[in-house]
Amino acid sequence: MTTKIVELVKNAVIEASTTFREDQFDAYQQAVQREEEDNARWVLELLVENAELAMNKKVPLCDDTGIPHVLIESGPNTQLPSNIFKQIEEGVAIGLKELPGRPMAVLGNDAERLEQSKGLDNDPGKVTPPSFMVDKMDDEGIKIHVLMLGGGPEIRSHTYRVFHKRDHENLFKEALTWMRSEIPKLGCTPCIPAIGIGRTHFEASTLMLKAMAYGDLNHQSGMEKKITDSMNQTHIGALGLGGSVTALGSMVKVGPQRASGVRIVCMRPCCCVEPRKSSIYLSPKILE
Repeated sequence: MTTKIVELVKNAVIEASTTFREDQFDAYQQAVQREEEDNARWVLELLVENAELAMNKKVPLCDDTGIPHVLIESGPNTQLPSNIFKQIEEGVAIGLKELPGRPMAVLGNDAERLEQSKGLDNDPGKVTPPSFMVDKMDDEGIKIHVLMLGGGPEIRSHTYRVFHKRDHENLFKEALTWMRSEIPKLGCTPCIPAIGIGRTHFEASTLMLKAMAYGDLNHQSGMEKKITDSMNQTHIGALGLGGSVTALGSMVKVGPQRASGVRIVCMRPCCCVEPRKSSIYLSPKILE
């Protein structure tokens, strides 16, 4: 089982980094069909071509190969295998080397890493993931989600408190204000806004990650459609060239809320190749 998990995680890192999901391809094909601005449509076609080449040649979708984030979900009666965290770490490191990922690990002590004064490690496998997020799920077995998150969307992300005034529309008005400010600076559009709404900054961030892990551009909620429509009305367009397609879709996850006039909203404008993700399911039979 140890070898199997390492291999599966390695493959997930490579798949997430090199392969569009079916819903991404579908969203791009639809965007090409409805985009009337010639330059913007040409960009959309190039992005589809880039995705096809990356998938066929197993090369990264983008020069910024991203930071690996791992979400683990376990069934109510499923016991996590011993050393699973170490196995996942090993699989991530091997996947980044084989990809190969961009060498982005900063050397040195705390201050030196902040200043980037000691340079970078040449080994892509040293780009370690943050602490794993572990959650429960209804089904038995284990799911491991690998998300590769690039720097551009992180720079344009925002987590903040919003006064809801007993109207959920106020939350999205505030989030849309942030997006209208940040997405023109993102550059790599069309985007996919990912939003998590929770009780604390930590919870909102984790819900945003789950929104990306489970979001499906072929199955959009009413909230997600409203956000997408609002962003497309900005006419920022592909790579900021104008046009009708600024957002391919949206991904929203609303968690438990507390008795308060405040909601914490985490917004991340995923770029034109994101969210880069791959999921593994380990059934109870495999875990035996």
